Amino acid sequence: MKKSDFYFDLPEELIAQNPISPRDRSRLMVLDRTEKTIRHHHFFELPSLLPENSVLVINTTKVIAARLYVVIDNKEGELLLLKKKKPHVWKCMVKPGKKFTRNTSFRVKGRQTSITGCVEKIHPDGTRDINFDMKGNFSQWLSENGYAPYPPYIKDTSASFEDYQTTYAKDEGSVAAPTAGLHFTDRVFEALKKRNIDIIPITLHVGRGTFLPVKSEYIQDHVMHKEWYELSQESAALLNKAKRENRSIIAVGTTSVRTLESNINKSTFTAKTEETDIFIYPGYTYKAVDGIITNFHLPESTLIMLISAFAGRDFILNAYRDAVNKKYRFYSFGDAMLIY
Repeated sequence: MKKSDFYFDLPEELIAQNPISPRDRSRLMVLDRTEKTIRHHHFFELPSLLPENSVLVINTTKVIAARLYVVIDNKEGELLLLKKKKPHVWKCMVKPGKKFTRNTSFRVKGRQTSITGCVEKIHPDGTRDINFDMKGNFSQWLSENGYAPYPPYIKDTSASFEDYQTTYAKDEGSVAAPTAGLHFTDRVFEALKKRNIDIIPITLHVGRGTFLPVKSEYIQDHVMHKEWYELSQESAALLNKAKRENRSIIAVGTTSVRTLESNINKSTFTAKTEETDIFIYPGYTYKAVDGIITNFHLPESTLIMLISAFAGRDFILNAYRDAVNKKYRFYSFGDAMLIY
């Protein structure tokens, strides 16, 4: 299949720049992949739309303040932290790349205090290992001085950093939010509890692949990025129990989908911590997931390919065209979709 097979026309004004308040007032498109029907609801109605006794799998990752602004060679620059290599050394995306030559030092402009950074290594993919020269705990400095790593299509927002976190975020490590989870509120969780819908936590730290387009003409030639995930002993046991009892497993977000589909083996989940580079596109047979809650994704992205594998490309693209016609809000701060 070609990446152009997953293109749809999206007016720029439908790209949400700010979140809805309260969170659960966002719209919710509901897709029945068997009957091929489309219904329109709001997110606070989600508990009544799920099968009773189903389980929801949520990603408890927390976004770090991964964006930093710098002065390098008397010019403005920017870093996006990707992965900690050592306590003070991080692999980063940099801009403009030509300024960040090896051994070059620069000033990092924190919101409260500034520090110095130095390029230790240049990787073939253009990322750099940056050594931050400071005393004390860099992670603490980062939380006080870094900026929210909003994706590039959010250009004019009044959102706070907390608006870009799920209400249940606790495990720091992501450079982008697992955005399907942004719609959940205490009200929604209380209603889920009343319907005997259990919540099972997993963790997958969202990495740089969130920002990378598919460049290959044929999608099977695309090399997927790796992301770290953890499935605890307790969560694995709960998932296996749900499988035995034939309870529906609903994944909140594509990050939860990728974790579960990476982990399952012969209908069994195993507690482990590892990296996954699973690439799900049409032709893939789902083994773990019975339903997906997700936001609306970029044209030609690996994420729209993932949900097309779950519900069928033609059905998904028809739903997206309907969403455009009905002026749903797209991407990180946009509306949601339930597919079952």
